[in-house]
Amino acid sequence: MTSLQFPVSILMSLPLNTFTQLDNFGHSLKAPSYVIRVKQPDDIYEAFQLAKGLGLTVAARGTGISYNDVSLNGGGILLDMTGMDQILEWDPVTGFVRCEAGVTLRQLWQKVEPDGWWPPVVSGTMKTTLGGCLSANIHGKNNFQVGTIGEQVLEFTAMLPTGALVTCSPDKNGDLFHAMISGLGMLGVFTSITLKMKRIHSGLISVDAWPVPNLNRHLGALLEHAPHYDYIVGWLDTLAHGENLGRGQIHAANNLKEGEDPNAHETMKLSYQHLPDRLFGVMPKSLLHYFMNPFMNDLGTWGINTAKYIASLRKHTFRESHAEFHFLLDYVPDWERSFGRGGLIQYQSFLPKETAEAAWREMIELSHRRRLPSYLGVTKRHRPDQFLLTHAVDGFSLAMDFKVTDSRRAKLSSLLQEFDKIVLDAGGRFYFAKNSETSAESTRRFLGDEAIKKFKKLKKRCDPNGLLESDLYRRIFK
Repeated sequence: MTSLQFPVSILMSLPLNTFTQLDNFGHSLKAPSYVIRVKQPDDIYEAFQLAKGLGLTVAARGTGISYNDVSLNGGGILLDMTGMDQILEWDPVTGFVRCEAGVTLRQLWQKVEPDGWWPPVVSGTMKTTLGGCLSANIHGKNNFQVGTIGEQVLEFTAMLPTGALVTCSPDKNGDLFHAMISGLGMLGVFTSITLKMKRIHSGLISVDAWPVPNLNRHLGALLEHAPHYDYIVGWLDTLAHGENLGRGQIHAANNLKEGEDPNAHETMKLSYQHLPDRLFGVMPKSLLHYFMNPFMNDLGTWGINTAKYIASLRKHTFRESHAEFHFLLDYVPDWERSFGRGGLIQYQSFLPKETAEAAWREMIELSHRRRLPSYLGVTKRHRPDQFLLTHAVDGFSLAMDFKVTDSRRAKLSSLLQEFDKIVLDAGGRFYFAKNSETSAESTRRFLGDEAIKKFKKLKKRCDPNGLLESDLYRRIFK
């Protein structure tokens, strides 16, 4: 796929019938858009003016890591934010950092980690940009302890389609602060973000891993053990049936305390955090997805999951680097391409702790009956937050990866719509960096009329001409 990117000054003299075909991270959705690479806030405003004059819409895009259509804008303009990638200020004494919105988590942790700090909330990949992280209000394996990334933000600036460059914090423009964070990039475009980092005393993290034999024990372990750890996450075998349904493995981790790592000076060097490019020092990891592809079917994944569970039966404790623990999705480059030409859909639901077990049991059993099983399940423990379009609950999340093919796409879409009904009936919520099948009606049911009314009122105030739109916005709000 080639990318046509033009600065604003050139774009104004070019025809808008030339598009770049872009896709989502799962490669299950595609849309042609005209790409403008921005390097400063003025470029964003120029793009708004251009779009207004031509009757087009605008959406911002970072590294395109979302599983759904939040950074796609078919027939419109996409702002490539990766050019705004400067770390503007870093104070290793206080842990305060101010970055442009195109800075990635990789850039951020590599800047702060040698000084004894770590980003307080990270996603499963270091490739995401901070602007994208705030737009989706990402959560990590420590959501139950510290909440979402939005709760770590001290202040941000954003360019509105009106041309106003606004500064927001919990106390200044608080309504816009709590709506733009989680607002899917539909109120304005982040330009700079100020965060407080988390102090660490070692480049290592201590991990306890143990098996859980079924869904009841799985969720019980998350609930019981979360208060005793800094991070907790579960792998769930989504192909297991009967009394084994929901079996898997828990990984719970704590940061090392000061003095627990006698070699802290060495382990906090960037070279120690590096994820190796080769498997066993021989095979380039960039080739692994080709070898994984033949196993991305029901039988192959069943075999892999069964072997993984058997291998996990012995409880063990080990230490690994922060990068190894947090960024599992970066172990194998382009791993998502192992799902094949049709790509994958990741469906993530958030359910209260009282209803999660029954709802997920029903969903997993339904996927088995429809012969559309998920090939991977990941669980986390969560807590509520105060953001307007929040996905959070006092409970758990389950992310499920589904393979997409031409023959099963329609059936899979129908299955996930049924999932939505089960989740909503159980008081659950959804996360707009993941699900690509959630409808406007399902969105209304879980967000509520009051939250949607408040969001649209802010939308009218910040974007009176309706310039900011994405494929996701049109799907869930229009």
